[in-house]
Amino acid sequence: MTESALEAEIGRLADAETIDQGAARSAIDALLAALEEGRVRAVHPWVKRGILLAFRLGTPVAWDVPPFHFADKDTLPTQDPGRLSRGIRIVPGGSTVRRGAYLGQGVVVMPPSYVNVGAYVGDRTMIDSHVLVGSCAQIGARVHLSAGVQIGGVLEPIGAMPVVVEDDAFVGGGCGIYEGSRIGRGAVLAPGVLLTRAVPLHDLVLGKTIRAGASGVLEVPERAVVVPGGRAADTPFARERGIALYAPVIVKYRDAKTDAAAALEDALR
Repeated sequence: MTESALEAEIGRLADAETIDQGAARSAIDALLAALEEGRVRAVHPWVKRGILLAFRLGTPVAWDVPPFHFADKDTLPTQDPGRLSRGIRIVPGGSTVRRGAYLGQGVVVMPPSYVNVGAYVGDRTMIDSHVLVGSCAQIGARVHLSAGVQIGGVLEPIGAMPVVVEDDAFVGGGCGIYEGSRIGRGAVLAPGVLLTRAVPLHDLVLGKTIRAGASGVLEVPERAVVVPGGRAADTPFARERGIALYAPVIVKYRDAKTDAAAALEDALR
């Protein structure tokens, strides 16, 4: 089924008052396969509608793999990325990749980690231990997601933009990237940086404050180096008590030294 035909079928089924189970499950299977093959991306509202349709039509089933026991919708089981012949490594220890997620050539997933439906992970990206790649998140090639990183997912509202991490970015341990944030190519986030569209980013190099635009997306510039910071809360009550607010800060732009630090990924491989 072509992408345009699949889009039309998903739209028809999602809008129907009475759904033909056979046709709907066939369309859902085609959509999840297209996502896993990288032929469609969950940046389009119709793709998210199809994923929501999979949740809607799925029947709860149980899997017993002693000593583990699971229950989920039968339309969205886990997948075996090893079948794809892309040189993907899923290191033993409790990681799961859900149906409808794409892993590119040479991706490494360290345990335990989770990659949710609709996510896209580009070639040679490293997903370190305790990392969550949320639903529909878009991760570029040669990205390093360090231990404990949380990449927020988004399915509703349908038009909301997913989190995007562009090629060659380095995301330090314990970072949280949420609510439509977009990390530019080659950017470096120090451990503990939290980014959401509601929190402005302060650029000390260029002397400006970056806020989410009209699209609701907070954009970290290419090759920016971001660290956790703080700013004084500007009210009499806050000044009296010395209260400060969290503020992510760009302290420099990436140079040869930070490129060398980011090359740790190759050593880990």
